Amino acid sequence: MRTHSDFHIVNAIRRAAHRLTGESADFDPLLNLIGDSRLVLIGEASHGTHEFYRLRAEITKSLIAERGFNAVAVEADWPDAYRINQFVRFQGKDHDAIDALAGFQRFPAWMWRNADVLDFVGWLRNYNEHRHSGRAGFYGLDLYSLHASIRAVLDFLDKVDPEAARRARYRYACFEDFGEDTQAYGYAASFGLSKSCEDEVISQWMEMRQRAADLARRDGHAFPDEFFFAEQNARLVKNAEEYYRSMFRERTSSWNLRDTHMAETLDALVQHLGASHAKVVVWAHNSHLGDARATEMGQHGELNLGQLVRQRYGKQSISVGFTTYTGTVTAATEWDGAAERKHVRPALPGSYEALFHTTGMSKFLLLPNEHDETRLLLREPRLERAIGVIYQPRSERQSHYFHAQLPDQFDAILHFDETRAVEPLERTTAWEAGEVPETYPSAL
Repeated sequence: MRTHSDFHIVNAIRRAAHRLTGESADFDPLLNLIGDSRLVLIGEASHGTHEFYRLRAEITKSLIAERGFNAVAVEADWPDAYRINQFVRFQGKDHDAIDALAGFQRFPAWMWRNADVLDFVGWLRNYNEHRHSGRAGFYGLDLYSLHASIRAVLDFLDKVDPEAARRARYRYACFEDFGEDTQAYGYAASFGLSKSCEDEVISQWMEMRQRAADLARRDGHAFPDEFFFAEQNARLVKNAEEYYRSMFRERTSSWNLRDTHMAETLDALVQHLGASHAKVVVWAHNSHLGDARATEMGQHGELNLGQLVRQRYGKQSISVGFTTYTGTVTAATEWDGAAERKHVRPALPGSYEALFHTTGMSKFLLLPNEHDETRLLLREPRLERAIGVIYQPRSERQSHYFHAQLPDQFDAILHFDETRAVEPLERTTAWEAGEVPETYPSAL
């Protein structure tokens, strides 16, 4: 039983909320909260909502243009995101933003191949064009790209040290029996059906770490950025190999490995950019960026990137989450399925989303720690919705809700009561048609 009536809580939220009116000053309270923070983590309650992508990009533009942020690090594979990095910093071969997004081919392609990301990538290149130094970059944090990262390591070593490339090929040949099927490798290795490649990938990463200075400068030519790219790919291969083996153990193990890898990559990026002046915006799902210690997942032993960043950077970091009550979302029905435009059911009673809906405000910014009363009232655990790349409305309570204490999870919340699906660059017939609402007459 709740100790405070929802009526009292709703009135407190109304008093504390900053309504979003479409004016340029809408985000001044958030920017004031960010202050001199060097890491700003901006989440999303789904991987397929237009408003989350658009507002996240607008906030990021302000941080880059007005606060000197020099990197965007996203929940995406390192090689695919690095292609965008090269494009926006005038280092790659791509001439158009849509070409720079071509690396995102695996499921779920729409997560980065969508209209909002395309617009932001174009903006970032235009912003950098007039800057001869301190150009803002774009980087990936995730670890699914085992084989693409292997190819990137080999391409770099072929250029700077063919003998080292030969050794790397010999080590990475351990994966050859499984082709590109990383899950088949993980299954076979975890159950002893095949030799693990653990020793090989660790050896390769260690060699690159030990020879860092040498490999970053060969034959009088400096390759510091290229070596950093290659070194992170080698570490990704090491961590991905362990991750795919862990997939067939308990869920907590693989989740923690993945988020720890993202935290390690973020730390490496901060060091590469220069610890004293690196300022990074992070884009990922709420479940990765809201402090896990304030959720029931944390109580079950899961950690996440948001928690690790808070523990390491303290008040130098700020986390921002999004919520929505209803609308549409781009998501699949099953893993590796087609992108669909699905209806988002109205939030369940007792959830934060339903509570925010009751305020009658269509969109607002809430800084829960700005007012002691609001913080106290919202700290009572409630349900919170999380839609990833898969949305299953019929099992929504089990599939998409968890308990959380929102003021401890995020420093700021942006609520949009009704939202619409992000637009994939490849709009299939299924996406164009959309999903028939469940209330539609079944005989028609």
